[in-house]
Amino acid sequence: MNHYFHSVSVDESKCQGRMKCMHICPTEAIRVRGGKAKIDIEKCIDCGECINACPSSAIIPLTDPFGELTKFRHTVAIPSPALYAQFGQKITPGKILNGLKKLGFDDAYDLAFSCGEVSFAIQEYLRENKDSKPLIINTCPTVVRLIQVKYPSLINHITPIDIPREIAGREVKQRKSKQYGLKEKEIGAFYITPCPAKMISIKQPAEKEKSFLDGAISISDIYGPLLSAMENEDNESAHNGSVDNLCILGAGWAMVGGISRTLKLTNSLSVSGLPEILKVFDDIERGKLKHIDFIEAYSCLQGCIGGSLTVENLYISYNKILRLIEELELKKIKNCPDIREVRKKYSKGYFFKEHKLHPRPIKPLNDDLTIAIRKRKEKEKLYKKLPKIDCGACGSPTCLAFAEDVVKNEVSVLDCVFMLPKKLKELSQDLSDLLDKSKSKKNPGHNKKQNKGKGK
Repeated sequence: MNHYFHSVSVDESKCQGRMKCMHICPTEAIRVRGGKAKIDIEKCIDCGECINACPSSAIIPLTDPFGELTKFRHTVAIPSPALYAQFGQKITPGKILNGLKKLGFDDAYDLAFSCGEVSFAIQEYLRENKDSKPLIINTCPTVVRLIQVKYPSLINHITPIDIPREIAGREVKQRKSKQYGLKEKEIGAFYITPCPAKMISIKQPAEKEKSFLDGAISISDIYGPLLSAMENEDNESAHNGSVDNLCILGAGWAMVGGISRTLKLTNSLSVSGLPEILKVFDDIERGKLKHIDFIEAYSCLQGCIGGSLTVENLYISYNKILRLIEELELKKIKNCPDIREVRKKYSKGYFFKEHKLHPRPIKPLNDDLTIAIRKRKEKEKLYKKLPKIDCGACGSPTCLAFAEDVVKNEVSVLDCVFMLPKKLKELSQDLSDLLDKSKSKKNPGHNKKQNKGKGK
């Protein structure tokens, strides 16, 4: 079995087995056994839905602590554009970048510029490639893993262009290495993340050997210290925090629909939230959306601004980003990459991922094909007997999942509260038959008399 890194874990000391996480998991990766939630590492896609659903705060997101910065001679913060939406309207992106440096980072890099580069690269790819429509953006690691696990037929629909945070990490390391005469491994590039899923693309990238980023720090962890640092800024720093240096193309990456809006893509579709994404992906598999060129899909509602590690209300955040884009449009501020330079890089393969993405296989019912087929038949047979109401009382999310768990010998059929009375009735009948047979053996004459009586 392949080893998969995951950015969520269960704190069993807090878990009360209340099953909300199990019911909300889109890939049925959670079971409740012995009153505690268990995560199936093969099926988990690190969407973070369980973090938001757990009433006991027993699902823990895994990100890097500030202490990781001390391992490097030079550190650079690369914040998600979603960070710009966590503060009031007067706190501009430039001021936030200055605040990050006050916290202890040697430098802070505006990801919006790299987002702009990738936006142009996607535009070029859409212009050149007419196959595998619609093209699905790969910025959300949860969406990528969802396709790997549940929709492997859609893998060729995922954009082959690398994600902005990786492009930024590569450029930062190369640039700072030349500037300070340091080895690239001595430069720590840390992503300020709105969700734990970004951690998996750093620790275990799906289409490359190693990430150019060295860690991820959550927005919720950095928010308080960053707010204090910005409140102590002097007037000159506040002036340097102008919005005028922000790439409008990059600002849109924080919210669903932002890429399509800033690129002015007319034949695109934007969707957020896993239930809606599942519907859209089902339609793509059925061949219904071949007329769409481009799909923005984010597992979190409204995009990265709705991530489980953000602080601000997602609708307020959405409004902040929208107003930021409108301000840039009104001022006609571009400050984005030169498209001619992007095309040169694009032609040299600079923006493309290192390796092709592959499906992430789930372990079959058995390694032996004959046994696997037999178990599948057992599963189907058992499922027909189950009530099919998906109550979850057994600790499995659905009756079908329960049937699979039974044939895998992970649970007993008696764990279903509806099967227990039936089983007891069957056992009672078996016991009655057994007693009758026992009496017949002990008193054969009695059995003959009964048969005579029946004949009369």
